Amino acid sequence: MSDINTTSHTEEDHTGPVKNPKQLLLTVFFSFVAPIFIIIGLVLYVTSDKKPEAGAVNMEKAIAMRIQKVGAVEIRDANRELKSGEEVFKAQCSACHAAGLAGSPKFGDVAAWAPRIKTGYDALLNSAVKGKNAMGAQGGGDFETLEIGRAVVYMANAAGAKFEAPKAVAAAK
Repeated sequence: MSDINTTSHTEEDHTGPVKNPKQLLLTVFFSFVAPIFIIIGLVLYVTSDKKPEAGAVNMEKAIAMRIQKVGAVEIRDANRELKSGEEVFKAQCSACHAAGLAGSPKFGDVAAWAPRIKTGYDALLNSAVKGKNAMGAQGGGDFETLEIGRAVVYMANAAGAKFEAPKAVAAAK
């Protein structure tokens, strides 16, 4: 009798974990189909960060904005001839001040310039260098403070001010 019990017990040890068709289908599903869905889910999760931002029309521009440099070095010629007030006005300031755009006082308009002239040259220069209202810093130009000062004097004097044009400081030998 003990031979029968040991024989059937041994026979059961040699069969696999799948004992019926339902277990077979579940095993196939979880070993082949589930990993595919898991891989697709991981791929979507990883690549979801690469989608363009809402409103990004130009992908190249959007990418360039994200990877732009933190800072930049600009090398200028230190020995270049400084521009006069009229030259700076024509190059940079005339875009707005010639027509009086964006609330800027029109060149030569005494009524528009009078309250500004009363604040003095330093206040006008500060507004021009740092920007004010719609005007950006230095009017958006690449001029030195001395050149901006000359342009301020040129525009203010055209409207009746009697400011003296700033002079360049002589370099020490």
